[in-house]
Amino acid sequence: MRKILITGIVASGKTTLAKQLSNSLNIPCYELDSIVHPQTNEGRKSRTPEEQVSVIEEIDRNGQWIFEGTNRESYRCLFDMADIILFLDPPLWKRKMRIFTRFLKQNLGIEKCNYKSDFMMLKMMYKWTREFEKNRMDFEDRIINFEDKLIRLTDNINLEKLVKRF
Repeated sequence: MRKILITGIVASGKTTLAKQLSNSLNIPCYELDSIVHPQTNEGRKSRTPEEQVSVIEEIDRNGQWIFEGTNRESYRCLFDMADIILFLDPPLWKRKMRIFTRFLKQNLGIEKCNYKSDFMMLKMMYKWTREFEKNRMDFEDRIINFEDKLIRLTDNINLEKLVKRF
């Protein structure tokens, strides 16, 4: 059974890699942002941390999965559940460039998103990136406990080589 957690900060390539692996391995893929903020008839709502864990546990009971998302306390349980943890950690300059490129594509209608792509969100993405870098050592200290199943990716990868590792 394959249970893969893809984690990293904003614009590290999590969603893109998750979709590629999902297609290559035929494993369902879940965006953790959509578990935190599911779309309802009334718009996006926020689940409590307990509700988030409940949804994650239900998905886990159904078998194989790929989860992708940033590091939130409410779903750190996935580090224990996962067979493989992929930490996407491209250089800071590349992530900053991707944030701005994504913003442009979303506002030109080239790329879809599940949130309101405005200047406030752009500002928040840069803020989250700064906060991650400021607190990087806390994250690094946490993931060291999972070195036996952790793969750190710092640049674009050959998907075929990665799939063969699974």
